[in-house]
Amino acid sequence: MIWLALAIVIVCLLLSAFFSGSETALTGTSRASMVRLAKQGNRRAATVVDLIAMRERTIGALLIGNNIANIGASALATGIFAAWFGAVGVLYATVVMTVVVVVFAEVLPKTLAISVPDRAALLVARPMKVVVVAMAPLVTLVALIVRGLSRLFGLRIGAHQPLLSPMERLRGAVDLIHDEGGVEKADRDMLGGLLDLRELQVSDVMVHRTEMVTVNADLPPEEAVREVLASEYTRVPLWRDKPENIVGVLHAKDLLRAIRAAEGDMSRIDVGAIALPPWFVPEMRPVSEQLKAFRRRKTHFALVVDEYGEVEGIVTLEDILEEIVGDIADEHDIVVPGVRPQPDGSVVVDGAVPIRDLNRAMDWHLPDEEATTIAGLVIHEARSIPERGQSFTFYGFRFHVLRRERNRITMLRITPVADESNFAGSKPRTGFAS
Repeated sequence: MIWLALAIVIVCLLLSAFFSGSETALTGTSRASMVRLAKQGNRRAATVVDLIAMRERTIGALLIGNNIANIGASALATGIFAAWFGAVGVLYATVVMTVVVVVFAEVLPKTLAISVPDRAALLVARPMKVVVVAMAPLVTLVALIVRGLSRLFGLRIGAHQPLLSPMERLRGAVDLIHDEGGVEKADRDMLGGLLDLRELQVSDVMVHRTEMVTVNADLPPEEAVREVLASEYTRVPLWRDKPENIVGVLHAKDLLRAIRAAEGDMSRIDVGAIALPPWFVPEMRPVSEQLKAFRRRKTHFALVVDEYGEVEGIVTLEDILEEIVGDIADEHDIVVPGVRPQPDGSVVVDGAVPIRDLNRAMDWHLPDEEATTIAGLVIHEARSIPERGQSFTFYGFRFHVLRRERNRITMLRITPVADESNFAGSKPRTGFAS
């Protein structure tokens, strides 16, 4: 009988190790990886997905099975040691079973499972499915008891809400994988840009009207054609009476066709007649909706207006795509460096550089809720238009105004506060100095 009891103890320890390893594997495995494998036809992965989906029943079966195995092994071991050593055998059984259960039934299987959670989850999927089905009545009974006791104490099971939205959790997962070296910075930025599309408005990605290239439709045809062809852009807005009165958008291809039809006589060309009607969109439209609108209308160019109908800028399909993949340059782009890291650790930045682009380039986290450009952020924090030479310290950086033209900050030097000691004569300040 003693040897039979000893054999049962060993079986119970093996079952305990199985339940412990299964719990770690199923909670540590990547659900996204299992879903992908399941879609590729992996049946064990599909079983893992099912087990994760019924998480409460799975965890309940694991805990019940593990506790039954541990308690059964300890009880039988106590009887065996009591038969061998008498009353003191209870003490021996406690010490031996504590060491055996902790090392071989808890730490060892969990360590092995957490080292390869996906493989371990696939390995235990089928037997765990059998266990969950077999223990379903017992798990249901225990769950009812737990829920009843919880109501007595005023607790609501299942009322927990996640602190982060699914998008934020996905962003956190991407950042974590990047920190662990599994995703390169460019790929992380691309995924982050894709997740940001729902949060951004058209005003965040548009080209401001001060940077727009436009042509007066009332100019003589030869001069208007010359200005359009001198531009590096394919589509150019046309205006009449005043620059804000956009009357059409001229496409370079349409202009070339008109030149060919006129046999090179530019005086015969009416740029207003070949221009396309302008498409106006509100500045508060989400970027994700604007992307869908571009695809639906099969056009890549729109004019952005504010709530009063005044033109604020232009937005193109390329502007939206650059929010995902970064700057897209072609052979006709004029490269204007707006972010210039310095050997001393500071960064010289043009005032018109968008905060999002600066964050992406330098891997910073400056806020962009109140302003779009870095100059706008400084003005917002200073509550005034700073003079040349003034400095401000906020968000862990020191902003020094290098150049100002009329009411615009055109160039700044940004220095991380921790690196300010590298500058001769500079002292950390929380306000500003002229």
